[in-house]
Amino acid sequence: MIGIICAMQLEADGIIALSENVKETQIGGMKFYTAALHGREFVLVVCGEGKVNAAMCTATLIREYSPSLIINSGVAGALSPIVSVGDIVVGSKAIEHDMDITALGYKQGELNLPGKGLCMYFDCDKTAATRLTLICRELPDTRVAQGIIASGDVFISDRKKRLLLNDRFGAVACEMEGAAIGHVCRAFEVPFVILRAISDDLDENKGVDFKKFCKIAADKTVTVLGKFLSE
Repeated sequence: MIGIICAMQLEADGIIALSENVKETQIGGMKFYTAALHGREFVLVVCGEGKVNAAMCTATLIREYSPSLIINSGVAGALSPIVSVGDIVVGSKAIEHDMDITALGYKQGELNLPGKGLCMYFDCDKTAATRLTLICRELPDTRVAQGIIASGDVFISDRKKRLLLNDRFGAVACEMEGAAIGHVCRAFEVPFVILRAISDDLDENKGVDFKKFCKIAADKTVTVLGKFLSE
């Protein structure tokens, strides 16, 4: 069974609308939907904003449903000019950019994972990332990039701060959940991958209607996830 963690309810609603045998279970305030698409079973949940919500959601998903792969889908901000609004980034790895215990001799973003030692980047599953990238390239008028995604408990809008994340970590997009999901998946040895539509780029994004864009982004990610599940 595949696990899907969405950042937007729009995405969840879109996937559920395509699915059959949908059953809902509420755990810790989160709604977990088990369903099937093209005969393939999956479990879907909207985690809410931030790393703690994402980690709580991921741990619960793993313990209750034992997924063979977890896909995190949503929107992200660009950290590089190689992607712009409406484009897609598929994660190659993720990092918690706001993890800062440098005062104790660690590197920025580095942490000590119980039982596994020092860790900085969480690797996404290469097979899943490759499949998602190929599917995304079938979308019209959409550039697709594979790269590092930086996650933190802060919405970063300042261009200089975004460029700093790109320079420091080599990240091409930033958001608030992916690396926390990767953190938990690494601890439980469950493969994961991140799929993100770019909601805002390095420009001022004047004239961008965020709510309207979220609908467009959800349509894209739902299309991609639907094809992924059908293969």
